[in-house]
Amino acid sequence: MALVPALDLRSVSNDVNIPHAPANVEAEQALLGALLYDNAAFERLGDWLQARHFFEPFHQRLFAAIESHIRKGQLAEPILLAEQFARDAGFEELGGVRYLADLVDRAPPAANAPDYARAIYDLALRRDLIRIGGDIANVASQGDAEISARDQIEQAEQQLYALAETGGVSQGFVNFADALHGAVTMAAEAHSRDGGLAGLSTGLIDLDNKIGGLHPSDLVILAARPSMGKSSLACNIAFDVARNYAWEPQPDGSKKTVRGGVVAFFSLEMAAEQLAMRLLAEASGVSGDRLRKGEIDASEFGRVRDAALEIQEAPLYIDATGGLSMAKLAARARRLKRMVGLDLLIVDYLQLITGGDGMSRNDNRVQEVSMITQSLKALAKELSIPVLALAQLSRQVENREDKKPQLSDLRESGSIEQDADMVMFIYREAYYLSRLEPREGTEEHFKWQESMDQTRGLAEIIIGKQRHGPIGNVKLSYNEDLTKFGNLARDHNRYER
Repeated sequence: MALVPALDLRSVSNDVNIPHAPANVEAEQALLGALLYDNAAFERLGDWLQARHFFEPFHQRLFAAIESHIRKGQLAEPILLAEQFARDAGFEELGGVRYLADLVDRAPPAANAPDYARAIYDLALRRDLIRIGGDIANVASQGDAEISARDQIEQAEQQLYALAETGGVSQGFVNFADALHGAVTMAAEAHSRDGGLAGLSTGLIDLDNKIGGLHPSDLVILAARPSMGKSSLACNIAFDVARNYAWEPQPDGSKKTVRGGVVAFFSLEMAAEQLAMRLLAEASGVSGDRLRKGEIDASEFGRVRDAALEIQEAPLYIDATGGLSMAKLAARARRLKRMVGLDLLIVDYLQLITGGDGMSRNDNRVQEVSMITQSLKALAKELSIPVLALAQLSRQVENREDKKPQLSDLRESGSIEQDADMVMFIYREAYYLSRLEPREGTEEHFKWQESMDQTRGLAEIIIGKQRHGPIGNVKLSYNEDLTKFGNLARDHNRYER
């Protein structure tokens, strides 16, 4: 069906910054007319079309009003909507209620509504592309010494990513009703999941119960002293999320994650092969040390082979580039999100990220870490995913009698503690006890052995900060041979390996 003829628009907005801005007012009129004639046509539209995608300002307000009425279960028709726009100058200039009536009279079949919606959306993206292109040209031509060319590339890529993902360069203010709708949707999805988690499951039941999973837009810091198991726990979580990945197709051809997720693991300390070896040990149940030395029998090799076949399909992507800058890390995460999707980003570890060109030689490490944590938090919000960043604790922990870590033990702690939505610490008492073994045969050795038997294979996750819930401790099992954390069994004080 051809587009309906244009009505008498005596005042069509023109953006002075966009000469010859691409727009199709007739398509906007056709879609609005179809919605006013048959409210059920609104259900045919995707969530991607928003009021700001319309070119004519009054059409933006009209679409928002129609959407609001329909979502509340109310009828959206000319007479009722006319009351809402009684004092709207743009409405009166276009003809008032007569304009709405004409939209209905010339409305195309409701079945064509999605076609008009896609045309409106596509033209809105084109206008945004023109704006972005103009901004890039203006900034580049000014040659501002304070903004390097690499920083300009990063900013341009961020704008283009935001446009590709949401259809808008800058979200700006969000109506509270829209925010409330998002919160209710999140709660509904949590209610429908097993266990009622609002976020991604870590695969550790007691930890999930305490934190509600890993939440989109959150920066989660996992900190500990060396050899406590930071990388091991991060690997465990990454593998559990990836192997449980399930998705369902959406009307626009995209994939919606319904369980687990796609994981990006930035391993700035270990090589990709070392990380894969840990995952293979966990999946096969064969000691990583014996795997590296080749000390396995035929039966164990069979388990390793089967585990490799099982986990190779998991959507877990490893980037083991050393000395990666924050700008490059963000760019690679955005690219992965666009190409295959992304539901969880893990960085091992935070202090190994470099500030890049954004830091001058006179800036100290505290300022650099502050910039990195702020950037990680911004990236979590931009991609709407949880970011799990590992962090090293300072040596002052070793100087205390009580070795349990606390927030002040974070190296360059001010910004990390401030920017993080959650801070978790790993503490294994057996690690410290093993270094204090008395002479064998003494009474002290007997007591030491008794303490070791009670603490061996146990780990404690200390929630030092949590914006969404209470702080506290969670006890887990820890298998040192497999570098694997697990859920403590609730019977006979045994734990899963």
